[in-house]
Amino acid sequence: MQDAVLKRLPQVALHNLYGPTEAAIDVTHWRCRDERGAPVPIGAPITGTDTWVLDGALNPVAPGVPGELYLGGAGLARGYHGRAALTAERFVANPFAGHGERLYRTGDLVRWRADGVLDYLGRLDHQVKLRGLRIELGEIEAALLTQPAVQAAVVVAVPVQGEPQLVAYVVTDAEQPTGALRDALAEQLPDYMVPACFVPLPALPLSPNGKVDRRALPAPALPETSCGEPPQGDTETTLAAIWCALLGHERVCRTDHFFALGGHSLMALKLQMRVQEQCAVSLPLRACFDHPTLRALAAEIDRLRGDGDDRTQDLDSMLALLDTLE
Repeated sequence: MQDAVLKRLPQVALHNLYGPTEAAIDVTHWRCRDERGAPVPIGAPITGTDTWVLDGALNPVAPGVPGELYLGGAGLARGYHGRAALTAERFVANPFAGHGERLYRTGDLVRWRADGVLDYLGRLDHQVKLRGLRIELGEIEAALLTQPAVQAAVVVAVPVQGEPQLVAYVVTDAEQPTGALRDALAEQLPDYMVPACFVPLPALPLSPNGKVDRRALPAPALPETSCGEPPQGDTETTLAAIWCALLGHERVCRTDHFFALGGHSLMALKLQMRVQEQCAVSLPLRACFDHPTLRALAAEIDRLRGDGDDRTQDLDSMLALLDTLE
């Protein structure tokens, strides 16, 4: 939206103000400018406001590292009227000052930029635990918004085929294949934070107060196969059967992408185990990520099997030579 306003109204100054009611509404300020598609920061603190980005132990985090935003200073409220328990939870003792000063826990996930301003990443109550790993959904959304074609994005964890999956809903200004977004995120984020499913939307559903209405997001559909060439040869056919069993598809094609069809890191581990059982080859887990298409992974399995045969033949030759020496 920033880029659209600046392009249409170049003579107008556009400002991004951030702040909760508990700290007198506005606590940071940013004068918007064209930063070539980078997320719009919430800026630097205004006069009289203290801003701290802290980890769970109330230690400051380094620039670029996500943490919770804590606020202090002249504009801080005394607490919530008649709600002592909530006041104690949200207004905590300031570990960096004395004299009974306090900080307000905003519940917002932010990070310092190298130039000393704050990037807003999302709400901490949008943190999820997926397959034993704690994931900040706002961090994934922030990564999506760095893509030039993405205008808006929201990431949720929902059941797909009965198993929790990360699903990204994106609004783009161009017809960008979801595979390109997945590849871009894979370069920025760990494998377990890359959404299994991408749902393009013309616009994100909003609540009456203008925030994203996550409950109104459409249910994600099962990712479709490419409907290209069918598997060829014994290895591709065996691998296709394994994929179908794991991913819940009736059929897959040679050019299909394991993660585009709903695969994830835990499922890749299951894939590795089944390949080793059914193809009699020791498949490194990394191969599932480096060769994600059916054709490429089958070729890697054949290569590994060939290397294994060579080693077996070498061992047999050495044993035969020892027999002759005896």
